[in-house]
Amino acid sequence: MTQDTSVPVLTLDGPSGSGKGTICRLVAQRLGWHYLDSGALYRAVGLAAAWADIDLSDAPALVRCTFDTDIDFQEKGAGGEPRVIVNGVDATDELRTETAGAAASAIAAIPEVRAALKDRQRAYRRPPGLVADGRDMGTVIFPDAAHKVFLTASAEERAERRHKQLSEKGVSVTLPGLLREILARDARDANRAVAPLRPAEDAVRIDTTGLSIDEVVERVLALMPAR
Repeated sequence: MTQDTSVPVLTLDGPSGSGKGTICRLVAQRLGWHYLDSGALYRAVGLAAAWADIDLSDAPALVRCTFDTDIDFQEKGAGGEPRVIVNGVDATDELRTETAGAAASAIAAIPEVRAALKDRQRAYRRPPGLVADGRDMGTVIFPDAAHKVFLTASAEERAERRHKQLSEKGVSVTLPGLLREILARDARDANRAVAPLRPAEDAVRIDTTGLSIDEVVERVLALMPAR
């Protein structure tokens, strides 16, 4: 699938809990651009695999599952989180669990799965522009993007943010447990053989520790050409 490289792209990469999703949605709204939540694609495939009782170490079956899984993003409304429909089922809340995140991290380490999702992600590059959220948006999926940001934050703050987010949704989790999961996922993502988590050489790094959402949004928008 050929992508239109004339369409501008802003990539926001970073580890789990760095605020990518929220920041990306708000920046996309401010710019009037499309939004890609690449992590949701991996989570959706992981969830579809669980529904089909596919072993996460069975690479050929996961590749077939990747091609067979229907994933649709539906806008909830102004400022609302998009709903993610997986094979006709609204799986938005289930996709935000730590179990889904762990499954996504596991299958993301499989080269064939990453290759199968590459064209699907690039297809989101449509006029007037795209804000892409993930872990390898600026290094692998859109290496030619003119605007690249790498968001990070301390593991402790990321665990606290995740704890607050899940607690508000009624999910029972412990802060120490979340911190362990985040550190383990950081290690997996940074050390995998294919597309490891790292900033693109031309990415602007923003440490969001101690910053409000609005402050981060403004910092990102300040990097864009005058609109």
